[in-house]
Amino acid sequence: MTAKFIVIEGLEGAGKSSVINVVEGFITALGQPCICTREPGGTPMAEAIRECVKGDWQETISQETELMLMYAARRQLLVNVIQPALAKGTWVIGDRHDMSSLAYQGGGRGIPSEKIAPLRELCLQGFEPHLTLYLDVDPEQGLERARGRGELDRIERSGLAFFQRTRERYLTLAKNDKSVFVIDAMQPMADVHRDVKETLQVQLS
Repeated sequence: MTAKFIVIEGLEGAGKSSVINVVEGFITALGQPCICTREPGGTPMAEAIRECVKGDWQETISQETELMLMYAARRQLLVNVIQPALAKGTWVIGDRHDMSSLAYQGGGRGIPSEKIAPLRELCLQGFEPHLTLYLDVDPEQGLERARGRGELDRIERSGLAFFQRTRERYLTLAKNDKSVFVIDAMQPMADVHRDVKETLQVQLS
């Protein structure tokens, strides 16, 4: 079976970590090797960029700076981890990928798609996930869950309206991409896991 790149997307509090464990178990049960990555991060340099993105600074962080940092970290992860793993036959499970930038910086921050497009081309050069699972959660519910985990980072403190715009963009992107499957993340976690497994069973069979 050809190694695949499977991405888990969603707002804060959507339950990505739990679902990643389910996906990892599913792939392992198929007898396939797999690794898990996260964005931004996943390499030493990309993790340093992650700290820049999520940290608090005594200066204004422009939307464009945030966007470029995201794509810089993504490029490092892609060329140093994701593509080499796939070439060796190792499946990759991604905690976020390009859809996040389109939703967060494009939808949430309001950066026009025509400004994002050149960065996407430079970074990805046509590379796409084989399958994306978008965990859909109401922003208020998701942020409540996130607060329960501890102090929110800079992006998580962007406000409810920001996350409402981000969710709206996620749903629009999912509607227009046949490789993206929406999972209702507002139902009990056992039901979320069931839906994830059923989707994987159909799409990977």
